[in-house]
Amino acid sequence: MPTVLSTESVDCLSKLAYQTLKVRKGAHLFQEGQDGDRFFVVLKGKFQINKLSGDGKQLCLRLCGPSSIMGELMIFAKNGKYLFSARALEDSEVLVIRNEAIERELLTNPLFAADFMPVMTDHIRKQHTKFRDLVLYGKKGALYSTLIRMTNSYGVPVENGILLDVQMTNQDLANFSSTTRESVNRALNELKGMGILSFEGRKIIIHDLEYLKQEINCENCPTSYCNIE
Repeated sequence: MPTVLSTESVDCLSKLAYQTLKVRKGAHLFQEGQDGDRFFVVLKGKFQINKLSGDGKQLCLRLCGPSSIMGELMIFAKNGKYLFSARALEDSEVLVIRNEAIERELLTNPLFAADFMPVMTDHIRKQHTKFRDLVLYGKKGALYSTLIRMTNSYGVPVENGILLDVQMTNQDLANFSSTTRESVNRALNELKGMGILSFEGRKIIIHDLEYLKQEINCENCPTSYCNIE
């Protein structure tokens, strides 16, 4: 399961917030390169955290739902710029907190810090493993990594494997893998031909998860950061 803040920590942050902001579907909450002086907590809706790759393609790093945090890497960063972009996947609502407010809370409230820091650490580890898979094993490896993460987020055991109980397009998979939809089509058809996976309507059934793990030397990381969310 993804790591999110406790109800108590969200309540604490709501007292620090200077604004509750509504974000329409498709709009950016913040974009890569903008001044990173604010921190956000999702109250409702869902956001996609993206990074532009060196060849200009979009790499989706994670999805953020209620009680998720965004912009956390800019805390204690002097004059920092956002490293990623956050785009709303549906009509959403967030708490907006100035970095200096949350920095003071982290320094003076040990219970809050003890809840907050593991969430922040899991996000860093998740992003590190995502970039590791892309750099070491290429875009096919990034796709395999995405499929593994999807089994941890949406996998449902069925008779002949693991059903990914979510409708995700090949373009969505391409965004998570920093590649093109055509490349994803080819890779999925290749895996289907090998019997590694099959399709049930618009959903995927993974028949041989171990094959995908072996191809990227999977370290069997905890599901708290080996997931899509």
